[in-house]
Amino acid sequence: MNLRDQLAAYQASNAQEAKDQEVMLRYTDIFSNILTRENEFAHFTASAWIVNQNRTKVLMAFHNIYQSWSWIGGHADGDADLLHVALKETGEETGLTNIKPLSEEIYSIEILGVDGHVKRGEHVATHVHLNVTYLIEADENEQTKVKPDENSAIQWMALDEAVGKCSEAYMKIIYQKLNEKLKVFHMDDDQSKDKVLSVENKI
Repeated sequence: MNLRDQLAAYQASNAQEAKDQEVMLRYTDIFSNILTRENEFAHFTASAWIVNQNRTKVLMAFHNIYQSWSWIGGHADGDADLLHVALKETGEETGLTNIKPLSEEIYSIEILGVDGHVKRGEHVATHVHLNVTYLIEADENEQTKVKPDENSAIQWMALDEAVGKCSEAYMKIIYQKLNEKLKVFHMDDDQSKDKVLSVENKI
């Protein structure tokens, strides 16, 4: 299934995801370069919500540009296999090797605004990330290492702590959504549908 089909098949869990899904599909149809940073207004990224085996902790990095504790992720840069991108970024940004996706299906979607900033000596204009998130499991006992050009610290945190330590207001909402989804992950289909739909009332 190609990326557009995956996005179209995704079952939005709340109003944010439903609207973002609509816009992401529209942009995918309009732009031919949506997978690359050549599209300076909007392009695809992939993120990993990295949890331990017990699903009680999440791995966060202190992001140099955003100056906030954040998830792991990066640009598609032409790769339409966004799960591959999420796994690659996880390895590069944390040093972890014992990682696996808990599902090959999309875990979450969100459109994220990025303020203009300087990266590697060049100004990057304000733009948006069309972000697709995957749920990744890692071994919390494996040693991590920072990627100095991206982050300055990596830490396992309790789920609520990860939200609390983030200093970006909108990302707190997104991380809370991811944690709520985690609570119903692996439930049977009927229970999961009912509980995931209730996430909308909490964010």
